[in-house]
Amino acid sequence: MDILKSSRHSKITGDFAEALVLYWLSKYGFECARVDHTGIDLLARNPKTNELIGVSIKSRCRIAGTEEDVVNIPADNFRKAKLACDAFGCLPYFAIVVDAGEVMRGFILPMNIFLELCPPTQKGSYWKMTKPYRTRYEADPNVKTFELRSRTPRWW
Repeated sequence: MDILKSSRHSKITGDFAEALVLYWLSKYGFECARVDHTGIDLLARNPKTNELIGVSIKSRCRIAGTEEDVVNIPADNFRKAKLACDAFGCLPYFAIVVDAGEVMRGFILPMNIFLELCPPTQKGSYWKMTKPYRTRYEADPNVKTFELRSRTPRWW
């Protein structure tokens, strides 16, 4: 059954993904805060390394049949993240959050590793979501991952 999303669902998805990544970082000891700045969405301090990171979050909510579609990151997003992180004296990171039906997947990684895994084209980079790529990301020690499983037994 296809779900008709609200007219504000993209905005709500983005806000939820920001809160989810903020929660996940906080759960594992990062001191972190949302920021309203071009290029990054969160600032967080790693409790183990003491590094300050600036996180740009990209989120998608997929309908049935599109769960493995790539997440397109426009080229200017990398420049904006770097500029913001330079201004705050932090390391640029990206977080990708994809709601793919019954599983929501999150990936958090340094921008330089993102660009190695997904070399940019003139238009941008493409975070691939097929099973072989997800397995590759999960095996990479530079990519932190999480999954949430959900089930909606009954709805309207």
